[in-house]
Amino acid sequence: MQFKLLSVAALAATASAQTMNLTATLMNNSMLSNLTSYVSLFPSVLSSLESASNITILAPSNAAFSMLLNSTAGMALANNSAAIQAILTYHVLNGTYYASNITSNATFIPTMLSNPAYANVTGGQRVEAITEGMNVTFFSGLLQNASVMQANINFTGGVIHVIDSVLTIPQTIAATAEAAGLSAAAGALTDTKLVAAVDDLMDVTVFVPNNAAFQAIGSALGNLTMAQLASILEYHVVNGTVAYSTDLMSGMMIPTLNGNNVTITIMNGSVFVDSAMVVIPDVLVANGVVHVIDAVLNPNATTLTANPTTTMVAFAGATSVSTVPFTSGIPTPTSMLGGGAAAGASSASAAMMASSSSAGAWAPMRTGAVGAAALFAAGGAFMNV
Repeated sequence: MQFKLLSVAALAATASAQTMNLTATLMNNSMLSNLTSYVSLFPSVLSSLESASNITILAPSNAAFSMLLNSTAGMALANNSAAIQAILTYHVLNGTYYASNITSNATFIPTMLSNPAYANVTGGQRVEAITEGMNVTFFSGLLQNASVMQANINFTGGVIHVIDSVLTIPQTIAATAEAAGLSAAAGALTDTKLVAAVDDLMDVTVFVPNNAAFQAIGSALGNLTMAQLASILEYHVVNGTVAYSTDLMSGMMIPTLNGNNVTITIMNGSVFVDSAMVVIPDVLVANGVVHVIDAVLNPNATTLTANPTTTMVAFAGATSVSTVPFTSGIPTPTSMLGGGAAAGASSASAAMMASSSSAGAWAPMRTGAVGAAALFAAGGAFMNV
């Protein structure tokens, strides 16, 4: 939805008026009665917000809450107070951001969601903020988007923006891959028993090949041992660094769990990881960020150069197969990135479409004890491919 930025005169009038506390401000806005009710259910959250300063609250409208509560995901929330509390804290940004502070350059803003059951990112889980035309939009898990309906409502602790949908808490890497139709990657993680290890890492960047990428080298994948496949998958994982698209610079060499470096190249406006092109950037996950790429990376073919006109196959002699590898037993996706096409498809043209709710969007992370050691060990026996 479009809205007009406040004029200088309106800002001056707002500044001169007496600023109310959070509760009074919410109660004074007829579009936020549902949010007021939910926040009141959690006195500790309300008290924390009332005493906070320099924060921005993304406040879902009554219509946004109604849309959520009528969905499968909303029904699942009815008896899950921990999930509701996590959702509320995910809508609180650290820092005061007026509409004019959000530009056409994406910004990844930390939120108050730091509960390790739902987020494993240093400084709190992020939302992506960007201006598209006259719209201020916030992207959350699975690239679901929420647009600002009413901007710049001041209160004593900061500013409130009314948004048209409830944000989606980013899911684990494996859950995101399944939900987004990246079924080959999800299946490969399952087959190599790396799901728990990858999901338990903190602060990660993962370059996830789409289904077409796995299908293109299907003949080579059938000859791999699980140890070889695990090491290839590790070459797609950067541990200890959350590198959003705004952090990726041409010429960067980033160490992976495999031990080798991937090389970032920016050419004609496209971002490449080795020779694979990023086709869907900045999919927020519970422990970092995923960038979907159009080719499977090969730790033994790191010298391949980026080509903006041709998808480069990093496995010499590999040919495509008729079916997508590793997808047996992987559920059909119930939601899509941004409410559009599945990321596993060869085209990413619909990846940023209108939002929809995901049934598993607010499930807590697993809290198993499997950690980074298992991930390193799983690929330790890598052989040349």
